[in-house]
Amino acid sequence: MRSKFIVLAFTGLFLAGCNTLGESALAGAGVGAVGAAAVGGNPVTGAAIGAVGGAYCYQTNNIC
Repeated sequence: MRSKFIVLAFTGLFLAGCNTLGESALAGAGVGAVGAAAVGGNPVTGAAIGAVGGAYCYQTNNIC
């Protein structure tokens, strides 16, 4: 549980610095892949979820 919290906190800090939709999606994919691998998940699935999360974060500006 602790490692998941650390990954989520790092993701929020990392995505906060993105200026475009593409940067947010790409950064989210990278962090998602690394985060999934860190907790024993599938990096491809993590990258897909991270890319969608990064794009959503950029579009709404409510989360990041």
